[in-house]
Amino acid sequence: MPKFIFAYHGGKPPESPEEGAEVMDRWNTWLAGLGDAVVDEGNPAGPSKTVSAKGVADDGGSNPISGFSLIEAPDMDAAVTMAKGCPIMDHGSVEVAQAMDM
Repeated sequence: MPKFIFAYHGGKPPESPEEGAEVMDRWNTWLAGLGDAVVDEGNPAGPSKTVSAKGVADDGGSNPISGFSLIEAPDMDAAVTMAKGCPIMDHGSVEVAQAMDM
């Protein structure tokens, strides 16, 4: 079955430990709902750098990644449907890309 990268962009840090626990609960509930489709739950991402032929930028580009997951789905449409339930949608977006087999 094809694998898809869910690259998370945006979001915001929790303002309190209680909000952090609530956010984690929402993520865990969403991921659990995806069941066996979750290959790798992934992680949040820290500050990033963008490396190109022009050099290194410290800002992570115009839309820096804030985390990732790896999901199995029958096709892109199914992966997009799964991504629509992601908690990041409150303050960000999910970029869905097929991980191509080499």
